[in-house]
Parts: sequence; structure tokens; C-alpha cells
Amino acid sequence: MLFWKKRTAPSQQQYIQQALKDNVNFSTDSSLGYPASKLDPKVFSTEAPFLKDAPLLQVFVSNPNNIGCHTCGTSEKAFKGTQEIEVDVLNMIAVDIFKATPNDFDGYIAPGGTEANIQALWMYRNYFINEHGAHPHEIAIVASEDTHYSIAKGANLLMLEWLKIPVDEDHRNIKENELEDIILRARSYGKKYFITVANLGTTMFGSVDDPTTYSTLYDKHRITYKLHIDGAYGGFVYPFSNPGSTINFSDPNISSVTIDAHKMLQAPYGTGIFICRKGLIENTLTKEAEYVEGMDLTLCGSRSGANAVAVWMILSTYGPHGWFEKISVLQMRTLWLCKALEKKGITFFREPYMNIVTISAAYVSEETAARFDLVPQKHDPTNLWYKVVVMDHVEIDQLTLLVDALDVTMVMPL
Repeated sequence: MLFWKKRTAPSQQQYIQQALKDNVNFSTDSSLGYPASKLDPKVFSTEAPFLKDAPLLQVFVSNPNNIGCHTCGTSEKAFKGTQEIEVDVLNMIAVDIFKATPNDFDGYIAPGGTEANIQALWMYRNYFINEHGAHPHEIAIVASEDTHYSIAKGANLLMLEWLKIPVDEDHRNIKENELEDIILRARSYGKKYFITVANLGTTMFGSVDDPTTYSTLYDKHRITYKLHIDGAYGGFVYPFSNPGSTINFSDPNISSVTIDAHKMLQAPYGTGIFICRKGLIENTLTKEAEYVEGMDLTLCGSRSGANAVAVWMILSTYGPHGWFEKISVLQMRTLWLCKALEKKGITFFREPYMNIVTISAAYVSEETAARFDLVPQKHDPTNLWYKVVVMDHVEIDQLTLLVDALDVTMVMPL
């Protein structure tokens, strides 16, 4: 690991307090030009005694704006300290987890995985327009039917067609023959450029797409494409549960990744991560943001520096070995659940390296679903699956009660 190190709580606090000193202090500095200030002290006291031992809350109250992208060019000097912490975090994730070359990536802490995915779609659409002279109607988005709804949202916003690729019902794999048929048919009616999203842990099933399924087909037919990995759920799981994974920047065909910190990392909600190779994010430059130093390359614009600090604190508290141990415990609990379901003869799906188990709705009564707050694939009578996500708070005692509650008599043999 080049950047990801375990730090003690006092070391973290010292580093964060220095970052706040490097930021503008709205209480003491003559900062007249910013449409911002500290949080309103009538509501959010800066004198509360617990703040001295709560560095993240200190950052929250000081209200830093990490607007812009701090891995390239210049940035607003008023928030230099928390911007540097954001770059530290991006180095840990891009280089140490996703195998990017140091100084050969760009990215930012986004308000969530939905924005990060849309950022990728926006970036690639503009890339094809700027670099290939493409017309929007010549660009298509390719992603499986299990893909997160953010891709549908992005397709709608950018007015691009989404080519929805079917998956095998039992194994959730891309149907390769249908993929080829869909791509070749799209080419026949004028699609020339393909923005492709491969899933690193789908929201419902935790299923993982093999990116080479796409790249091999595209290379075979000499198709122009860009490949994005949606690791919003699996990004902090799969690289640790499957150390041999090549779904990262070691694969030259992968150009960007989305990860959510507010899922497995348990950061505050509204904390996503977008990372891409150098030379791409410039395609989202908003030239009209002239008053922003370094201008703006992000979809959201203003965003809290506290989110970056939260991610930095979590990663620094665990360190790479501590995080591996945490994921290993969750994997063992997930495996326990799978074995218990197998013993009872209950149909389920589980991606081998993920901590989501999706159970056939045929075994789940409405009472059981409500009792354990299980999430359905669809909130209507056609629902076929319920998922269990083995998070930090989910222990085997609870899983035992769930397995006992599942009713095998609901599925009668022929």
C-alpha cells in the first residue's frame, strides 16, 4: 500500500485540525467574497464542549466547500486543507484499492453513487462528441437489466438510448449471444459509440459482470467504446473478498469507477466516489464557472468537505488489514446463511465474493418480509425475490431467526 495507512485517533485529530487551519476561518479571516460562512452559530454552536473530541463535527461546523476537482489544475484556495484530505482519500482508493497508477487519475467525492454514475455517462458522451465528432444520436449506453436505476436516470437526462442487456435468471450473467445481437442491431441503425457500464455488485443481487464480456465483443467487431465500472455497492467488498480480481485499472479497457462510501464503509449518506483515468474529466469542464478557481468539472458543483474527511477517518481507523478482517467476518456470516438455506432446501442467489443473499419470494411470507424488513425486487405482486444484505449490524443470531421463519411448505412439490 502506497497511501493507505492505519492512524491512531490522536494522529487523525491532529491532521484534521491542521487541515482546518489551512482552510478559511469565517470567524477570524476577512473573507468578504464568498457566498458562504460557517454554520449558523445560533443553531450549530461552535462552543459545544464535545466538539473538541469530535474532529468530523468540527469540520461539519466549519462548513468547507470542496467544490471542483482537486486532482488536476488549481482549486479554491480558501479550502486548501480539506481539499488535500480529499486527494489523500482518492489516492487510497484509486491507487491502493483499484490499482491506478499514481498521478494518473482524476476524481472527486460525490454526493452519492447516482451522481458518480451520471458523471461517467456525461463525461463519455462529451468525450465522444469532442474527440470523435459524434452526434448524440450516434451514442448509446450499454448496461444489463440488473443495472442500478441511476443509469436509466442518466440516459434520460442526457437523452441517450439505453441498450438493456438481458441476464440469465439463475446466475445473473450477461447473455452473451443476446448482447452481440443487440450491439450489432444498434450499429445497423446508426449507433457508433458505446458507453458501457459493468456492475461490480448489483443493488438487488450483488452480481458481478465480467467486463471482458463487453471488451472482447467490442474488439472482435472493432467497436468504439468506453467502459465504466459501477462498484457503488461492491467497491469496498469485492477487492478484499476476491484479492485476485482484475476489475480495476490494471485492465486497460476500464476507464472509470464509481464507489459508494455510505454503503459498506458506513460513511454518512451522500458520500459517493468517482475516479477516472487522466485525460477524460476535462470533457465535463463548465467554462461558464469563471468565478470558481480552477473552474468546475463536477456535476454537483458545491459539496461538503466533511464527506471526504469522514471517508479518510474510516479508512485511516481500519487500515488495509483491519478492513480486510472486517470484510472477512461479513463473508463468513454470509456463507453461514447460504449453508443454512441450502440445508433447508430454499432457493437463493449469491455472488460468491459478495455479502448479499437474494432469496426466492416463494419461501417468504408477507409477515416474514415485514418482520425482518426484507427488501423486494419489486414492490408489487409480481415480485420474485427478497434480499438480505449482511452488513455490520447483521449477526448470526438474527440470521438464524430468519431461516427459521422461512416456510418451505409454501412451495409444494409437483
